[in-house]
Amino acid sequence: MTIKTFSLGGELTINRLGFGAMRLAMGTFAGPPRDPRTGVAVLRRAVELGVNHIDTAGFYGRDEVWANELIRTALAPYRDDLVIATKVGPLPGPHGVPSGQATADQLRGLVEADLRSLGLDRLDLVYLRVGGMTGPGDESIAERFAVLAALRAEGLIRNLGVSNVDAAQLAEARGIAPVTAVQNRHTGDTGLLPACEEAGIAYVPYFPLGGGVGGGPPDAERLGRVAARLGATTAQVAIAALLATSPSVLAIPGTGSLDHLEENLAANDLRLRDEDLSDL
Repeated sequence: MTIKTFSLGGELTINRLGFGAMRLAMGTFAGPPRDPRTGVAVLRRAVELGVNHIDTAGFYGRDEVWANELIRTALAPYRDDLVIATKVGPLPGPHGVPSGQATADQLRGLVEADLRSLGLDRLDLVYLRVGGMTGPGDESIAERFAVLAALRAEGLIRNLGVSNVDAAQLAEARGIAPVTAVQNRHTGDTGLLPACEEAGIAYVPYFPLGGGVGGGPPDAERLGRVAARLGATTAQVAIAALLATSPSVLAIPGTGSLDHLEENLAANDLRLRDEDLSDL
């Protein structure tokens, strides 16, 4: 039976099926903003359905619609069990795509901006997001991660994570301060997962349903065969399969649609049999 919760940092119990906030404000980084009223409704319904882990970022937004402000409008004052994760590092370029990268000196300002926009005194989880839209590089992250470690020591951050990193960068960060979560793109390459399992670190693949890039989830053909057999959607099978990978894996599918939200969260009750997992 799939374990449905995870203890983040050994102190925050969260449901393994959470919610990614990127699509609340816009369909894509380059796309037009969405109706903020829909975003507020999606957030409130997500929490009603048991979501208590929301993944966001200060650069999720377009024009006058921003994910952090939607979260604050919809959910503040926040429930005690709600964990909001954010990430700092990327800087939006002239067309809204997060193509730049913050320096160590800029990170405090980004963390403080997230505190203000979310209406919080302390952030539950802050990832240092490394690099741009491509995979991890060979750069050192020590100077930047040390800034976040100092902010944690000041009490502005409760837990630290790293995103878009390789094994060397994860080890470098762990040599500076405790890392409680790793967020890398969901590509089928889970090379860091064993290290995360051993250390009690959450492994949080982003774009679990493809992120609108390339037409859909990875391995869509195999997902479709299993979905047809179970009477489920490919998205539901993709989420259930991700959760079945390891008790350390958290899923954060995102959407700006109430219907898609209900569909995604129904995956929490989908049971994959040995035959299904083998086919996947």
